[in-house]
Amino acid sequence: MTHPQHRPWRGVLVATALPLREDLSIDYDRYAEHCAWLVAEGCDGVVPNGSLGEYQVLTPVERARVVETAVAAVGGERVMPGVAAYGAAEARRWAEQAGEAGCASVMLLPPNAYRADERSVLAHYAEVARAGLPVVAYNNPVDTKVDLVPELLARLHGEGHIHGVKEFSGDVRRAYRIAELAPGLDLLAGADDVLLELAVAGAQGWVAGYPNALPRASAELYRAASNGDLATTLPLYRRLHPLLRWDSRVEFVQAIKLSMDVVGRYGGPVRPPRMPLLPEQEAQVRAATEKAVAAGLA
Repeated sequence: MTHPQHRPWRGVLVATALPLREDLSIDYDRYAEHCAWLVAEGCDGVVPNGSLGEYQVLTPVERARVVETAVAAVGGERVMPGVAAYGAAEARRWAEQAGEAGCASVMLLPPNAYRADERSVLAHYAEVARAGLPVVAYNNPVDTKVDLVPELLARLHGEGHIHGVKEFSGDVRRAYRIAELAPGLDLLAGADDVLLELAVAGAQGWVAGYPNALPRASAELYRAASNGDLATTLPLYRRLHPLLRWDSRVEFVQAIKLSMDVVGRYGGPVRPPRMPLLPEQEAQVRAATEKAVAAGLA
């Protein structure tokens, strides 16, 4: 596959939280409104059905409708759904569904039900790439136990299977190695609390969690960091970091949904197996969010 001239995964793409009613059914109207609000507030697009969107506990019907809802709200160019699945055949079907819905790209984890070796990873990405949409890899060795190291990313890119990578390892040194081995591969910051470090290292985008609650301040942070404007970026990053670091914690979905509630958006509950935050965790997130609101960042 040739490089797409237009790279819709660049900029701030929000890994969207999914609004659930008290009975844990999905509020699609509220989700559509949320996607439109994020774009209106300065974000470039949305990533439905990522881990923040609780895709693992959605039915196939729900998962498809979430993608269709996002496309109807903001247009397919702005929507890069997660298409992760246990097997490549299922992941490819999700990539085909994304294409039918009008999406311009998809995001794909390696096989994540077992510790896949390099051959399995290559075959997985090759199969999903056959669906015809540009694929952005998602490296999350913390959760998947499969590490897309720079050498493997370079191979995936060289064979035409991926065009970008959402880097969630937390190891910012990799940015430079990836750029050396695969100069045409777009690096996207994958964890909110290393955004500045990866932006300075040349990241072309940010698949972000905390803009769900603070889109305007987050978009400002990304643009300033990308432009090398440290005078603007550093104070803002320091102010936001007590929240951004929750994006790298086990309870990131609950934390971001709570912050949404605090700023006057709708976060709402999570589906099992996730549990509500412990009281001390809730107090920390609430205090950090209220501090951000008081600083005019919401």
